[in-house]
Amino acid sequence: MHPDARAWFAERTWQSPEWTDADLVAAKGSRTVSVVLPALDEQATVAGVVTSIRPLVGTLVDELVVLDSGSTDRTAEVAAAAGARVVHRTDVLSELAPLPGKGEVLWRSLAATAGDLLVFVDSDLVDPSPDFVPALLGPLLLEPDVALVKGFYRRPLTGEDPAGSGGGRVTELMARPLLSALRPELSGVIQPLSGEFAGTRALLEAVPFASGYGVEIGLLLDAHAIAGLAGIAQVNLGVRRHRNQPLAALGLMARQVLDTALARCGVLPPGAAPSGGELTRFVEVAGEWLPDTAGVRVTDRPPMRELLVP
Repeated sequence: MHPDARAWFAERTWQSPEWTDADLVAAKGSRTVSVVLPALDEQATVAGVVTSIRPLVGTLVDELVVLDSGSTDRTAEVAAAAGARVVHRTDVLSELAPLPGKGEVLWRSLAATAGDLLVFVDSDLVDPSPDFVPALLGPLLLEPDVALVKGFYRRPLTGEDPAGSGGGRVTELMARPLLSALRPELSGVIQPLSGEFAGTRALLEAVPFASGYGVEIGLLLDAHAIAGLAGIAQVNLGVRRHRNQPLAALGLMARQVLDTALARCGVLPPGAAPSGGELTRFVEVAGEWLPDTAGVRVTDRPPMRELLVP
């Protein structure tokens, strides 16, 4: 591990957070907290995630928002019934046609919320812990220099023994090797693609958001550029179970992560793609292997503060 990463790991990694909700409420003071759940067709799980966070509203959490990304099922109704405020992606910045991808709704959530601190939690989690949000908020509330907190955890695959850790395939095969090569100071980050993370509004409004699956690694790299290693922390969230992507979908995800990281590290101009914005996979049809080419969209939304300036 890079020496800077080793020192950072020792200083900014919380393996067993010991702060209590009362500690965090006292440290919070006049600051406000928004929790955002990005959601696309998650009617089976979104209520469980909302329910795990809802008891914190009114004390540690000031608003709980599900940001719907164009669901065609009952995600919005189920989330509202569970106690969240539901915002559709076209409800904010409606003058801008929405782009596909998770990063788009995370970016729009900045315009839909008011908290000084934002916590993001994926809405496809199974049996989420009520400790996720307090754990992520701890370093932001207790350490004055921290601006971004990443969660890390063990990730069993669906159907795998609960003690397993077969999830996070793009993380282990793409994201972490990429960081160790291009930004080795960040090689101590255990889950660079974690969907559970928190940050200050000041930081999040100052950086661009990749519209697709590159959003998390883009935010990590930009936070490092702006706030330095001391501005980043990571916290152990225990176990995270969710709906895993099929293997065939992981190539497109990995390609978006790759393109975003290459642009942030100066290897590619922002928005450029190394092979014309396409990824060719091969599928077997009636005993023959045939190419299946898909387009890869790599688009950044600008820093939100550029749009919200009166």
